[in-house]
Amino acid sequence: MITVHPKKIPSSVIIALVLFALVLIPSCRDQESDEYGGGGFLGDLAKPQAGRSMRATSAMRVGELRRGPDGDRNAGPRKYDPKADFRGDTDIQSNWDNYNVPAGGTHVLLDEAGPGIITHIWITFLGPEPQGWAPRGSADHQEIMLRMYWDGSDRPAVEAPLGDFFANCFGQRSEVISLPVVVEGGDSYNAFWRMPFRKSARIEVENQSDKPLSLLYFNIDWIKLDDLPKDTPYFHAQYRQEYPVAKGRDYVLLETAGKGHYVGTVLAARFRSPAWYGEGDEKITIDGEAKPSIWGTGTEDYFLSAWGLQKASTPYFGVPFYDQRGIGGHTSAYRWHIADPVVFNKSVKVTIEHWGWMSEDENPEYKANSWNEREDDYSSVAFWYQTGRPTFAARAPGAAERKLPGLDRVIVPAKDIAGKMKFGAADVSKRPSDDFGGEEIVVKPKGRTGAWVEIPFEVKAKEPLHLALFGTSLEDGGRWQAFLNGVKIGKPLDFYAGQPADLEFPLLDFWPEPGTYALRLECVGGNPRSLGAACAVESVRLLERRPRVAAFGHDRDKDWRKNPVVYQ
Repeated sequence: MITVHPKKIPSSVIIALVLFALVLIPSCRDQESDEYGGGGFLGDLAKPQAGRSMRATSAMRVGELRRGPDGDRNAGPRKYDPKADFRGDTDIQSNWDNYNVPAGGTHVLLDEAGPGIITHIWITFLGPEPQGWAPRGSADHQEIMLRMYWDGSDRPAVEAPLGDFFANCFGQRSEVISLPVVVEGGDSYNAFWRMPFRKSARIEVENQSDKPLSLLYFNIDWIKLDDLPKDTPYFHAQYRQEYPVAKGRDYVLLETAGKGHYVGTVLAARFRSPAWYGEGDEKITIDGEAKPSIWGTGTEDYFLSAWGLQKASTPYFGVPFYDQRGIGGHTSAYRWHIADPVVFNKSVKVTIEHWGWMSEDENPEYKANSWNEREDDYSSVAFWYQTGRPTFAARAPGAAERKLPGLDRVIVPAKDIAGKMKFGAADVSKRPSDDFGGEEIVVKPKGRTGAWVEIPFEVKAKEPLHLALFGTSLEDGGRWQAFLNGVKIGKPLDFYAGQPADLEFPLLDFWPEPGTYALRLECVGGNPRSLGAACAVESVRLLERRPRVAAFGHDRDKDWRKNPVVYQ
C-alpha cells in the first residue's frame, strides 16, 4: 500500500506568514495607482481611497419572493425591483438570502456599469451529498462554470469551473489559505484578486450538472470609480485540460499576445501510471524569443515544494488535495506569482513538461528511471493581467467533458459483493457510503484474529491490469492480509485511522488469464491504537494500464503467482 502522511502546517504558522506578507512586503503600485481602487496591505489603509464602495449580493430585497411561507420554492420567484431596499423584518423569509439554480440554468451574480474595480468575491452553496434541503444531492463545484465579462465583451475574461478557480479541483472540497484565494473549511469561496473594468462587469455561474445548484449565497464587493488609467490591465483566468496530455508536446498553461503579467497557476493531475509524475520543468517564453528564457527544475519545484508534493496551504503556494501516488491518484496545486509576476511586453507562453518516473513495465528498456514522458490527465487554470484582447484560444469544455474518464475495467461494488462474498468468524453488515455504489461492507471479527472474507470477481480477457481494493478507514480498524486465489500479495492492509477517510490499497499488477478469481482478506490483528480489528470494503477494482504496457508486453508471459508485483 502507498500511504501518504502529509505534514500539516499549524494554523498559527500560516497566520504568521500571512501577516508577514501583508505588513512587510512592499506594494509595487506607483503613486497614480494608489489613487484607484485602494490596496490590500496594511500600510495603504492610512492613505486616501478613491471611489465609493458597492456590493452585489444574494441578500433578500423588499418585494422579492423566492419561495412560499412554507419554504416551497415553486411559489417563487416573482418580479421585483432589483434596486429595492434590503429586507430586515422579523418574517423568516427575510433570511432566505439564497438561490437555487436549476440544472442547465445560469444565475447572474453581478451586472454593473463602470468604471470600477472588484475587490472581493465570496460564494457558498450546499455540497453535492444528499441532505434535507437537497434530497437528490446538488451540483458539485466542478460542474459549475464561473464566467466574468468586462466592458460588454462576448468572450469571457474569466472562464473556469468554480472549484478550479478557487484551487479546489476534482470536485473535492479542500481548505485553501492563501493571499488571493481563501477557502475556509472547503466551503466558503473567497477571491481577493483586483478586477478592474471601464464600461461594465458581469459575473455569472452556469449550473452544468443534472442536479440543482442548491442554496447559492454570494457577496461581491467593488469600488465605483470616476475613471481608470488608460494603461490599466484587465484580470483574466482560463481553464483548459488534456485527458491525457499530448505525447511529444509540453502542456500549455497560457499563450497570449499583448502586454501584461502572469500571476498564477492551478494545476490538477490524475495519474494513469505508477510512480512519481512531477519531474517536468516549467518553461516560459517571453516576447517571441526563440527558446524559453525561464526554465525550471521540476514540477514540485515550480510549486515551491521540494522532493515531491504534500498537502499544504501557504500565502503563495500550496497543495490542497493529494491522495496518493500511482494509478488513479490525484494531486492539485496552486502557485501565485504575486511578489514575482512574470512580466511580458509583446507575448508570453507558459508551459510545463509532463515527464517523471515510470515503472519497469512501461519503459521500453524494462528499467525504472526518473526521465520518461508520462501520459497523465492534466487540467489547469492560468491567471494573468493584460491590456488589450487576449489571443489565448482555449475555451473550457462542458461538465461532461471535464469529468475524468474512468480507469476501471472491472468493478465489483459493495452492493454486488454482499450477495456473492463468503466470510467466517465475523459479523458482516452494510452501510451507506457517498462513494461508488452508495454502499460499503463492514466486516467485524468476533476475535482479534481468525476472521476472513472472500470476494469473487471475473476476468474476461488477458490484458495488463492493476488490482486495487477501495475502502474506508475506521476508528476500530484492523490489519488484514490479502490473498488472490490462495497466493499472498503484499503486506497487511491497515484499516485504522482516528477518523473515517477514503482508502485505496494497490495490490497487484499482472496479466491475469480469463476466469474467476477470489480476493481473500484475513484478519491478522488490530492496529495498536485501535480498539477493534474491523475492515470496510467499498469495492474491488481492476484498473486499466496505459496502452504502452500492452505494446511492450514485458510481463505478458510471466507467472504472477511466483512473484506478485505491484509497481510503485
